[in-house]
Amino acid sequence: MTVTRAARLTGAALCAALALITVGWILRDLAVLTGSPGDLGWYWAGDHRLPPRERSATSGLDPVLIGVYAATAVAALRSPLAAPAFAAAGSVTLAVRLPGLWATGAGNAALVTTLLDLGLAAGLLVIAAVGRRSADTPYTPLPARPHPGPAVAAGVLLLLAALVRAAWEVYLALELPVEISIDRFTGGRSVLAPLLAPPPGWLSAVLVLLALTAAGGAFARSPFSRPLGLIVGVLLCGSGVMGLALAVRYEILDRISRLAGVEQLSQLTAVFYLLAGAAVLAVLVGRGEHRVTPAPPSLPVPPPAPPSPRPPGW
Repeated sequence: MTVTRAARLTGAALCAALALITVGWILRDLAVLTGSPGDLGWYWAGDHRLPPRERSATSGLDPVLIGVYAATAVAALRSPLAAPAFAAAGSVTLAVRLPGLWATGAGNAALVTTLLDLGLAAGLLVIAAVGRRSADTPYTPLPARPHPGPAVAAGVLLLLAALVRAAWEVYLALELPVEISIDRFTGGRSVLAPLLAPPPGWLSAVLVLLALTAAGGAFARSPFSRPLGLIVGVLLCGSGVMGLALAVRYEILDRISRLAGVEQLSQLTAVFYLLAGAAVLAVLVGRGEHRVTPAPPSLPVPPPAPPSPRPPGW
């Protein structure tokens, strides 16, 4: 199950291309929005008091994706056991970029970027599936599985995070008009998201599905659960940071005792996302257990062939 050197280099190049495309769009937003990285960060968090000259393209998800691509590329260059990392990065990219195919008012440049990202992500999945080296040696290392204790802890945290996110989506679906609830998943006109960002409801559904998948893999101690769990942990940290940053920006924390119960619960949820994501990273980032394919059973050594011609008395 190890990945060939050519496949690893190709996968690292695909990750680098994905990262560079995202960096290019961030630089574009710096030019047309604020010109300041700090102001762009606040804009990602939800502070839109500085009206942009054009519609923004990136969101707080994009720097997280850059980190995922960089970590995957480094892992591919350092270890032949990169198939699960390629599969996780490719799956996440496909999931978050897919709505760009039908999002309202995305524009030609954003559509081309979406198609390119989807193609590169599909390439990572292909490499993870067919770029593996055949086990032609007596001992072949297999991808590391998480240790039992960290695996259970990560699984519980991921499961809780998925349930919390799903509960908030159910609450919003009950509170918002039906048209807006649908647009939050499809990217309709009532929800104006950045050009490359998935609709908020779609992103929540993706995060819930990824967290449940990673939790199930963690409970089963699957090798795939480590890279996917790490990605979900980073996404959770990003959600928590964005929520708390907006609260700090508008000084919400200073008057949290005077807020309504739902608003207080929203701030507590951001804290939970941050702590749960950090805990998942802490328990999964360490080395896992490597399994090794068993050696083939030894065969009896046949006796030496008789000499020819045979000596007398043989």
